[in-house]
Amino acid sequence: MFNFLPSFFLLLLSSLLLAANTLVCGIPVLLFAFFRLILPFAFLRRFFTEFFIFWAEMWITLNKGWMSLTQRAQWDIEGIDNLDKNGWYLVTANHQSWADIFVMQSILNRKIPLLKFFIKQELIKVPVIGLCWWALDFPFMKRYSKEYLKKHPEKRGQDLEATRKSCEKFKLMPTSIMNFLEGTRFSEEKHKRQQSPFKHLLKPKSGGIAFAMHCMGEQLNQLLNVTIVYPDGVPSFTDFLSGKLKRVVVRVEQIQLPSRFFETDYTSNQEFRVEFNRWVNNLWIEKDALIDKLLTNSKT
Repeated sequence: MFNFLPSFFLLLLSSLLLAANTLVCGIPVLLFAFFRLILPFAFLRRFFTEFFIFWAEMWITLNKGWMSLTQRAQWDIEGIDNLDKNGWYLVTANHQSWADIFVMQSILNRKIPLLKFFIKQELIKVPVIGLCWWALDFPFMKRYSKEYLKKHPEKRGQDLEATRKSCEKFKLMPTSIMNFLEGTRFSEEKHKRQQSPFKHLLKPKSGGIAFAMHCMGEQLNQLLNVTIVYPDGVPSFTDFLSGKLKRVVVRVEQIQLPSRFFETDYTSNQEFRVEFNRWVNNLWIEKDALIDKLLTNSKT
């Protein structure tokens, strides 16, 4: 409707609508988060969780609304049929832009349980939304450098313990655990620095999803392997808000996770770690080839 406007006005309009939506949907979450703090009764936990998820899904729905008003992007999506809103999923994707998160939320909202991302501890300070992530039980991770751990060995393993506690909560209700295996957004500079063997991807990091699988058990038996391609170039978040996203191609593959992956501890079993890393690497080889194919097809 408004995509005929100059990009500067679209950036302003999208930013205002996103901010307003975040306030409208975030305030009820923050208010009830306070009640959850003072009423920490187990029998109320499900009520609070469902209430928070309702508003999170409403936030995503309203985001889709302003995106349709300010963008004219062509969406090519395959693989989202036969998903289960009441299932448990492990979700991963290649990561190129902050727009990836809005894309994934848009296509998966209410088709699977709300995506729960692993969040850096520092992001809890983000106004409004940081506390909303806390209320929604997003797992906050605190990363320590190797140098810091040498000086403070007692901190070793604390990030894994946070993951374990979060996964215990996830067993109570259907959940989708989201993890970007690359650990950061792709850039040519990072790709070169890593000497990545992949053409379109950074090297994957397997430890996070392996630990989540070990904590959750076979309850978490489906992997959604999401591949996102921007045929006209990866948009920055500013480009995305400015309505410059022209085309987005998404392929979602449902994979049954091997039962043996739930039986062994990734952190303590070297043989299993090698096997699991090889499995993840094969996923990345196939994803890299798929991205190459989708980019090639988009040019014909």
